[in-house]
Amino acid sequence: MPVIKSAQKALRKSRKHYLINKKKFGFLKAEIKKFQKLLEAKKFEEAKKQLNLIYKKLDKAAKTNLIKKNTASRLKSRLTKKLNLSITKTA
Repeated sequence: MPVIKSAQKALRKSRKHYLINKKKFGFLKAEIKKFQKLLEAKKFEEAKKQLNLIYKKLDKAAKTNLIKKNTASRLKSRLTKKLNLSITKTA
């Protein structure tokens, strides 16, 4: 445990930020899993709506430094690709 007051405060802040970021990241992962379940169920219209929501959440996460910008971009690309492949397979 830190002895100096400023180090104690820094530890409190980092723990608080850790919990907040963990919660936000959990919500993000839950939305992505929801999207993948919609694809498996072949509900493509709902999946498109879900993808728009995921785009919004990924952009916000990148903006607030929860994830890096390129990571958000890569995830968006991969999820879009999955949706397009699923649609073309059934068509």
